[in-house]
Amino acid sequence: MEKREYPRLNETVYWDKLPNGLTLAIVPKKGFSRKTAYFATGMGAVHRRFRMDGKDYEAPMGVAHFLEHKLFDMPERDISGEFAALGASVNAFTSYDMTAYYFSATEHFEKCLQLLLEMVTKPYFTDETVQKEQGIIGQEIDMNLDSPETRIFENLSKAMYEKHPVREPILGTKQTIACITPQVLYDCHRAGYNPQNMLLCVVTDTDPEQVRQLAQTYTACMEQPRVEFESCWQEEMTCPTPVIRDRMEVARPIFQVAFKCEPFHTGAQGVYEEFVGELAAEALFGESSPLYLKLYEEGLIDPSFGGGLDSLQDYVTLNAIGDSDDPFAVRDAILQEGARIAAQGIGEEDFLRMKRSALGSRIRALDQFDSVCFRLCAYYFTGFDYFAFPEIYEQVRSEDVQAFIARVVTPERCSLSLIEPKEDRV
Repeated sequence: MEKREYPRLNETVYWDKLPNGLTLAIVPKKGFSRKTAYFATGMGAVHRRFRMDGKDYEAPMGVAHFLEHKLFDMPERDISGEFAALGASVNAFTSYDMTAYYFSATEHFEKCLQLLLEMVTKPYFTDETVQKEQGIIGQEIDMNLDSPETRIFENLSKAMYEKHPVREPILGTKQTIACITPQVLYDCHRAGYNPQNMLLCVVTDTDPEQVRQLAQTYTACMEQPRVEFESCWQEEMTCPTPVIRDRMEVARPIFQVAFKCEPFHTGAQGVYEEFVGELAAEALFGESSPLYLKLYEEGLIDPSFGGGLDSLQDYVTLNAIGDSDDPFAVRDAILQEGARIAAQGIGEEDFLRMKRSALGSRIRALDQFDSVCFRLCAYYFTGFDYFAFPEIYEQVRSEDVQAFIARVVTPERCSLSLIEPKEDRV
């Protein structure tokens, strides 16, 4: 195993690659009783088209999320109950570009890790269980359709992008999940849950070599097919639909305004670009920013307002969301503030304050084991060792943030998604 030390963070990570291609990241935390493990694959909702062993596949929309649900289903076993009996909590999530299974426990770590590896690497699907899951996920889809937060984002993605599969809901639709069969799930599991496309990340006080031996033993069954996922969705930087409207049972208009950004590179360069974008979001939308204070004083926003940077493969947006009686005025104010910063720049004192705050937030998050595992996994799939982030932050310059805002915060790159109250609401 390769031992990497990060003296600025007072952290150590043991990295290793097993003979089957599975990568391990083990973060020792001596003296802590809590242990956390993430078993993640770089296959998310956008990875529906792939070539495996010389054959082309196209899976139905929603398959990654469906697969996540089904891996908890083993014959005549209650996986969640088995974790609970060991005093552990277990869960999973599917994002657009990653799926992860994880647990936290204070005891029986070896048994929990064995159980996690077993459930993820030994799929079991039947016609009956797949049909049952279609009903369960169908109910989840209905709930999402009733969620303003989900609807506003999905509408926005369709307004901004013409080709990128972020236009498609992670859960799919009732029509698309009806096309999922056991064979579809087996094919997608074999492709996406390839050890060369996965990372096992563990934060524990257990001996790293012991973790390695457990991982090697319980992932020996994993296949290693030749797989290439569709991974490039080139888009124009203009937004096809400037405004998209919808109506729901809400008390006040909800808006999300976003600006289309160039996709980030991989590795350290991409992380630098991400940090520039995050600081741009803070300069525009942060609670101490001039724009936030102005909009709040004018009554155009309330404490629900916030902004940030969203990024995944070939997709980056700078966006803000909140409630407002005049979302168009908020959008216009953001464009005006972007033009001001583009012309005048960011004061050095303000920039250093934002930079210190952002760096401090990431350092504090290292005390949260879930956050450590999540970020190590997410950045691993972009080709970056996450614990090297302080060095990247040091390099970020205010001129780069200014240039980012000048390039991105423009009318042609902007879309506004609105959820307005239904007209017949009493």
